[in-house]
Amino acid sequence: MFRRIVYRRLLSDLSQRALCEAEMHQRSGLSNADVRALIHFLSAEELLEVTERPEVISRWRLPALLPTWLRRA
Repeated sequence: MFRRIVYRRLLSDLSQRALCEAEMHQRSGLSNADVRALIHFLSAEELLEVTERPEVISRWRLPALLPTWLRRA
């Protein structure tokens, strides 16, 4: 499901900076449901780091573990 290039670009963005769900949707052009599915999948795999910021409720970022995980996939 997550093999399209748009997901790889989004994962690259997440590995560099924290993004909220709206930013992920805006940057990728994916539907809100697709962004939520990706967040859910990454969270289930324990690959997300969640940070709280006053201006945004939640931001997600992929820790340095991502390159190792991508090699396995």
